[in-house]
Amino acid sequence: MRGKIDSIVSALARDGLILRGGFIFADGEEAASGPTSLPARSVLLVGQAGAEPWPHFLCWREKQPQTMANPLDTWSRDVLGAVAEGFGARAVSPSDRPYLPFQQWAMRAEGLKPSPLGILMHPQYGLWHAYRGALLFEDEIALPEAQDAIHLCDACVEKPCLKSCPVDAYSLDGFAYQACLAHVRGQGVPCRTGGCLDRNACPYGMAYRYPPDVQAFHMASFAGL
Repeated sequence: MRGKIDSIVSALARDGLILRGGFIFADGEEAASGPTSLPARSVLLVGQAGAEPWPHFLCWREKQPQTMANPLDTWSRDVLGAVAEGFGARAVSPSDRPYLPFQQWAMRAEGLKPSPLGILMHPQYGLWHAYRGALLFEDEIALPEAQDAIHLCDACVEKPCLKSCPVDAYSLDGFAYQACLAHVRGQGVPCRTGGCLDRNACPYGMAYRYPPDVQAFHMASFAGL
């Protein structure tokens, strides 16, 4: 089984993606369906640390219609779909409908907790990581059981991630979506071109911070620009 995991890791690495942990569903636990529509037995989370997939995505995008909607989702589905086909799995995406519990899967797979911004805080990558999809198997794919990771937000007294947004979009009360959207579409040039100021204010995982062009891409996608 270790050989299968290593082969999956190698296949993902060709596009800058990494294995983000996984687990076996408990007996009687509700699970999404696997490749033959039977309930999945195992799930492996797939994602990124930093902007490693970006050059691979850009190379792919050059060959696609520039008017394509949601190109990053499409690329992720293509890459994971090919890996799934090669290893007898079903590939699923966080944007699939009906939505699958990716946040819960991710916390279970890596022992992470949400930051005040809602993004899971990683002890190494900080806020600069993402989950691009998952592979569902109908057999047991055993991985080491995740231990609760050190939650860096617990030791962060100043909470600069709650003090940098010009419109106070994030607070302990939640995310003011409309205020953020209006700002990004209007006067928020620094946010549009360099990314969320609250996210960039976080002192953790800075070595993995997305470059400005990557952050601008995500902001344009968020704002529909």
